[in-house]
Amino acid sequence: MRSTQIRSTFLDFFTSRGHRHVPSSPLIPSDPTLLLANAGMNQFKPYFLGEATPEYPRATTIQKCARTSDIDNVGRTNRHATFFEMMGNFSFGDYFKADAIAYAWELLTQGYHLEKDRLWITVHQDDDEAEQLWRRIGVPAERIQRLGADNFWDMGVPGPCGPSSELNYDRGPAFGREGGPAVDGERYVEIWNLVFMQSMRGEDDDNGTFPILGDLAQQSIDTGLGLDRLAAILQDAENVCGTDLLLPTLTTVQELAGRDYPGSGSGGEEKVSFQVVTEHARSIAYLIADGVLPAKDGRGYVLRRLMRRAIRHARMLGIDQPVLAPTTASVITNLGDVWPELTHQASLIEQVVTAEEESFTRTLTQGTRLLNAAITRNRDSRSTTLTGETAFELHDTYGFPFELTIEATRDAGLTVDEDRFTTLLAEQQKRAKAGGKARTAEALRRQDTYRELSSRHGRTDFTGYDRLDTEATVLGLISDGTVVPGADQGSTLELVLDRSPFYAESGGQVGDTGTIRTTDGALLEVLDTRLGLEGLHVHTVRIREGEIRTGEQAEAVVDGPRRDAVARSHSATHVLHAVLRRTLGDHARQHGSLVDASRLRFDFAHFSAVDPTQLATIQALVNDHLLDDPEVRIWHATRSEAEAAGATALFGEKYGDHVRIVDIGDFSRELCGGTHVPHGSNAGPVRILGEASIGSNLRRIEALTGRDALTYHDTERRLLEELSTLLGTRPHDAPDTLRKRLEALTTAQQELARLRDAELRTRAQQLAASARTVPGGRIVTEKVTGLGPDELRTLATNTADLLGSDHAVVILGTEHNGKALLAAAITRSLHDTGLPASRLLTAAARAVGGGAGGKGPVANAGGRITEALDEALALAAQDATRVLGQ
Repeated sequence: MRSTQIRSTFLDFFTSRGHRHVPSSPLIPSDPTLLLANAGMNQFKPYFLGEATPEYPRATTIQKCARTSDIDNVGRTNRHATFFEMMGNFSFGDYFKADAIAYAWELLTQGYHLEKDRLWITVHQDDDEAEQLWRRIGVPAERIQRLGADNFWDMGVPGPCGPSSELNYDRGPAFGREGGPAVDGERYVEIWNLVFMQSMRGEDDDNGTFPILGDLAQQSIDTGLGLDRLAAILQDAENVCGTDLLLPTLTTVQELAGRDYPGSGSGGEEKVSFQVVTEHARSIAYLIADGVLPAKDGRGYVLRRLMRRAIRHARMLGIDQPVLAPTTASVITNLGDVWPELTHQASLIEQVVTAEEESFTRTLTQGTRLLNAAITRNRDSRSTTLTGETAFELHDTYGFPFELTIEATRDAGLTVDEDRFTTLLAEQQKRAKAGGKARTAEALRRQDTYRELSSRHGRTDFTGYDRLDTEATVLGLISDGTVVPGADQGSTLELVLDRSPFYAESGGQVGDTGTIRTTDGALLEVLDTRLGLEGLHVHTVRIREGEIRTGEQAEAVVDGPRRDAVARSHSATHVLHAVLRRTLGDHARQHGSLVDASRLRFDFAHFSAVDPTQLATIQALVNDHLLDDPEVRIWHATRSEAEAAGATALFGEKYGDHVRIVDIGDFSRELCGGTHVPHGSNAGPVRILGEASIGSNLRRIEALTGRDALTYHDTERRLLEELSTLLGTRPHDAPDTLRKRLEALTTAQQELARLRDAELRTRAQQLAASARTVPGGRIVTEKVTGLGPDELRTLATNTADLLGSDHAVVILGTEHNGKALLAAAITRSLHDTGLPASRLLTAAARAVGGGAGGKGPVANAGGRITEALDEALALAAQDATRVLGQ
């Protein structure tokens, strides 16, 4: 039975029995407690917790799931995977154990035609009811086993819980020992888990156990039938890689490796690598399709780890060419009809995996070389443990993943000192945190002060959307985090008003500036405005004239031209965001911004650099949309209404139940609390200055808006006119003229370099001919002129090469930019004796007031005592004579 029929059989069975078919939720869950969707019940969690009322009493799904808790078992067992489809049926206070058990038995034995005498059941050790129900349905007592914690389910926190019952299929003696699932999980593979939510659990105690507080008022059912495991049984495949879900991808891996996948019962580590590459390719494709991009932490790190494991195992198979692009492409071809998001995001998947593989290949090459050298040293010293220091250096300095170090050392028959690695990592993190402790303490003290003011006077009434000036009362003055009654001229402090027209920095938009004038004549310059607490505007002010006291009346006035410039940048940012998503893909969402007067900075998710041609297109599209002069409309709705209307919520922002939405024509719709221009053309032109990487798969665009964009254009025009004048040509012809002159200059420099090389070769021949014969070999010692440090080393090396296979030493010295420089080179035969060239310059370096450096057959030294150069050369010659004579 092919996987498409397995899915349809499941859904048809349960929809015909009154279950609502609910589509799979994305792998990125809305639940903040979850990194990735890992079970079919995730999207129904509010129903089980009683936080929401379901629209239907029973449901069925085929849920995409990602779990990496068992990642090390992939390929080493027949049943583990990091991605799988979980087919499930759910009851929200409708049916319970009897029906859940009956449904499962009927579907497996009649729908999928599994042999009844090969099905084994496990129940919780205290669940007499479940055992009786199974026996009543026809399962003999000898095929029902009672287990402990493995057959009890909870969410890890206080809430619904209950016993579970698992259906296991006996795959036969070829897969393991007799004795049922309690003895061998490979032979008696679990395919379906029925969870009976009937109790409420309490908090964990100190021993990690929890009390059962009583029965739930509404008993529910949560089940999960693994498509992968069932397909392996129905298609008589040893593991999931042999099913139609992954066989096309396994075939691709075989083609890349140039050999066949080992048969059943054979293959060892090679077989593991085939399965890891195949299985991980599927996970990678689904994660990227659902919006996950590689990163240093979170779900992005999960993806990166899967990609790096797949690449490493591909290299172990001898696959030196790119592996992720062709394998994920096979996943898309095979499963794209069932999961259309794979097809829709095919281009994104290819670009992400290609960029990541190129990057990691460089890291892997360097790290593997260093790790292999460390493993060899361990073997030579007969040590079975790689030090934690070595593992940490690979991780911290070279970016080589710790888990790959563990795998590689395990494959080499060694272990890693994981405790020491963990200690070093913790020490590094502690050092990183130490610098922020004082700042954290100060911030907490200020927060206490803000809370005190807020509890006493309430939050700030923001009036700045409608007007730029407001009459207000001074509620509090804060100096160095402490409330003070007043302040005098020249002081800089924080001020809180009951009403304020000043926009407080949030959503990337900078805080307003302006003035505050009290009725008693004090004049305050507002330097910045920010949120002390949600809804509490805190103004940083400098007292220009007079003095101020708490309780005084004042007039607050925003700097209007600056506010207008900021609004232009903010509206331009919204349009830029929309253009980026349409141009680069929906993944290019905002991850931070700075909206300032006449300039903006925009951070977004993307996996590669935006080339100049794309950047020019993006700039043109932004300006085209603004020149169309769309109306900027602001409206309010509930959060759910806004999302249903397609409004974009920004990364990292907090929103309440009611939100403010900003529409710019029909092109952009975002949740936003910032200030904007009334029409698109008011934003003025946008000039993109450039883009760059600011982190893993994060890019940053910087741009100018309004008058600053025009000023920048004028400046560039003047520079072009000046350049064209210097070149003696018209501005339009300046680039081509400059290009030709640079080409001519490059040609001249190349010719000069060729002549210089020829001169150095000639001088090397002359020096080699002047070599003195001493006991044990030959020596060249010479003071030369007109050479820099690189040329001096080259001349010494060329001379040594000309001296052939004899033991020979070349020592040269010169004066350059006020320094005495020395270079030493030795022939290969002398270097093979273990002599480093730097030893010959130790005394000479001291003579000129410096030190010697360099590894292998070439070394250099230098110092400020130029008058001692002749002495240094003589000392080096003495050392060389002594070494050769030994």
